[in-house]
Amino acid sequence: MTTDTYSGGLDGAVIAVAGAGGPAGRAVLQRLARAGGHVIAADADPERLAESVDAARYDAGGADITGEIVDLLDLEATEDWAGRIEKDQGRVDGLVHLVGGWRGSASFPETDLADWDVLHDLLIRTVQHTSLAFHDGLMRSAGGRYVLISAAGASTPTAGNAAYSAAKAAAEAWTLALGDSFSKLSGDQGPTAAATVLVIKALVHDELRAQRPNAKFTGFTDVHDLAEAIADIWNRSPTEVNGTRQWLTPRP
Repeated sequence: MTTDTYSGGLDGAVIAVAGAGGPAGRAVLQRLARAGGHVIAADADPERLAESVDAARYDAGGADITGEIVDLLDLEATEDWAGRIEKDQGRVDGLVHLVGGWRGSASFPETDLADWDVLHDLLIRTVQHTSLAFHDGLMRSAGGRYVLISAAGASTPTAGNAAYSAAKAAAEAWTLALGDSFSKLSGDQGPTAAATVLVIKALVHDELRAQRPNAKFTGFTDVHDLAEAIADIWNRSPTEVNGTRQWLTPRP
């Protein structure tokens, strides 16, 4: 159990990372742990989660990173996860939402509404469940942060990405509503917790560059730059970042 005094920032912070499998998860886990965070990672895929946690722990020199399989489509299971973290660690200071997924079509008339059902669960329902489950714990923290990774397409939807863009836009709206709750419940002194949306075009990592050596990846965000931007949210005041969209790619 974490019993040290915590007054904000990343050193000693207890941070949950949802959707932690894959290159982005690995980079984020490593960055948060290197800064002194106690990181609890979750993913629906046991193999991807284990690989990400093991690699990040190794990269960060045996840092404090643990993994847990959590069904984020189950509100009760998500609430249990949040409750266990706070009980075991003494508090919870952050939730980073990395859960992703993409479905698209060649044109708007060819949109398959089954894609909406998938993306609704991945991109909206998991945000709803994690935000509801962690809301009170983040309010109790000295530096509570909820960070959502979104996409520029939410603001500039294209014909073949109707379902994806709409789902991302809904997730953004939900997160900004969470930020409004933090503000209203904090009173006149301003928010003590913050909900922030980080907007990217798409992510790129070393494995993808190796697979596509001639690609330019214009406007893409490297997973390590994403991790740095996430970590920086804890270095800024809640008043500055709560209820905001922070663009990591040029705004359209």
